[in-house]
Amino acid sequence: MATEIHPSSVIEKGAKIGDNVKIGPFCFIGANVEIGDGTFLKSHVVVNGHTKIGKDNQIYQFVSIGEVNQDLKYRGEPTRTEIGDRNMIRESVTIHRGTVQGGELTRVGSDNLLMINAHVAHDCYIGNHCILANNATLGGHVQLDDYVIVGGMTAVHQFCVIGSHVMIGGCSGVAQDVPPYVIAQGNHATPHGVNYEGLKRRGFSKDALQAIRNSYKVLYRNGLTLDEAKSEIATIAEQYPEAQLFVDFFARSTRGIIR
Repeated sequence: MATEIHPSSVIEKGAKIGDNVKIGPFCFIGANVEIGDGTFLKSHVVVNGHTKIGKDNQIYQFVSIGEVNQDLKYRGEPTRTEIGDRNMIRESVTIHRGTVQGGELTRVGSDNLLMINAHVAHDCYIGNHCILANNATLGGHVQLDDYVIVGGMTAVHQFCVIGSHVMIGGCSGVAQDVPPYVIAQGNHATPHGVNYEGLKRRGFSKDALQAIRNSYKVLYRNGLTLDEAKSEIATIAEQYPEAQLFVDFFARSTRGIIR
């Protein structure tokens, strides 16, 4: 199928449009935008700035990608936005470009689902296979590792790190980092166990699940200081690589973890 562009859409000179792309009515594509093969913009989509979108994405009406961010320090620098492959970006999602101070890049990986009205602020990093439910809001510089689920109406404070396989319940406020595998809920969000059902669906073995459970108990149930818990979890990780995600997460955490 050849690329299709509705005559009501505006494609600025310099934009790069791949093969088999479909751009519906009343879209705007800026001069520094690149859209990969097979991506479909439904209608009324704005893609602006230095933005690169990968292959086979489905982008619904009234989405805005790569626009000027809401950081008052931003002075029009040519910062970037990158979107991977096979994402589904639903109605009215906003994804803002990065800032010089934050590394100049907002990045969304591949195979993610961003539901209606989700917001990804400047300099965020979203991994792969993540879900942001309706009205989920990420402040600037937030990092979501792979397979994170953020519930509807949940807000994540700027600079927070959310580890892989985390599930955050709806209507939560996340003000500190959330370790991998954890279920968190509330305002401010607190831990409520391990995301076992999600891990089972993703093929984790019984031994791996037990190692994750033991790591969670060390961190949250055994009355240890954080430094003591880190040491014990590092020992578990020597035998079970799944626990290494905890160790790696601790090395990246800067806001302190939910406890």
